[in-house]
Amino acid sequence: MRIGNYELANNLALAPMAGVTDLPFRLLCRRMGAAIAAGEMLTCDVRLWHTEKSRRRMDHSGEPEPRVVQIAGGDPAMMAEAAQRNVDAGAQIIDINLGCPAKKVCNKAAGSALMRDEPLVRAILEAVVKAVNVPVTLKMRTGWDPAHRNGPAIARMAEAIGVQALAIHGRTRACMYQGQAEYETIRTIKQSVSIPIFANGDIDSGAKAKHVLEQTGVDGLMIGRSAQGRPWIFREILAALNAGPQGGDFVAPSIAEVRDIMLAHLRDLHAFYGEEAGVRVARKHIDWYAKSRASAPALRRAVMQATNATTQLERVQAYFDALAAAPEESLSSAA
Repeated sequence: MRIGNYELANNLALAPMAGVTDLPFRLLCRRMGAAIAAGEMLTCDVRLWHTEKSRRRMDHSGEPEPRVVQIAGGDPAMMAEAAQRNVDAGAQIIDINLGCPAKKVCNKAAGSALMRDEPLVRAILEAVVKAVNVPVTLKMRTGWDPAHRNGPAIARMAEAIGVQALAIHGRTRACMYQGQAEYETIRTIKQSVSIPIFANGDIDSGAKAKHVLEQTGVDGLMIGRSAQGRPWIFREILAALNAGPQGGDFVAPSIAEVRDIMLAHLRDLHAFYGEEAGVRVARKHIDWYAKSRASAPALRRAVMQATNATTQLERVQAYFDALAAAPEESLSSAA
């Protein structure tokens, strides 16, 4: 699978998620098998880039190629400038956000709100593609609401302008993250364009990954929320896609392996954000890693009371060490 001049190691991508896909998480998912991972959505208003949050979102230190920056906004000139500045800073692919359903984004005529205004989408895509000499990609939804699934029309427009790959979330903006993703519109989009397409939405297992590929005919899969607390899902999916008739060779990590993955991730968060902020950011990841496991509420209480990195790591290790000693506990309970 190729995006511009970049040949990907496989057809799996990590979806950009605000507050989640920071540099430590992207690096972790790349090590776990994701071939590409976009950074958190970055506003096109360069006047806001001086904030600590924006500076962290623009940090791609040590990240393997291709480095992907996702930008969001509703002004073509500002989007073009943001794209060019990011390319000057080392971005190798610019991704445009037409998928975020959050009110604070849509209320600013950005994200999936743009899908209501196809002429503005055209102006933004033309401005960004013209402004940079790297591949431009697009992440979008199937439409604004179930009565207006204009994803195929926007996809054809994007291809004609020069966008080189699309990622499609199988919900409209009105659907937010409710209900089940629908893949028929994604299949229609794939049949209407020749550029690579990633399907996104509710892909939470190797079996589901195979089903979505078969149903849509897309080139690749983009994994979002299912990677939270389970970054090894990329290895699981790769094993399923490469499996023969008897199944794949993926073996779910043991509790001890999950503990080690998690502790390394937390240390990276502490180093990236600094101890105080890192401890706060780590809490949601700990919740995800412990989801559905025995005594997870006890871990949550203990971790929330930790105010420094050493205590947080000690409590997490003690919790998972206790789980590892309990033979009835298995990773399958966290699926």
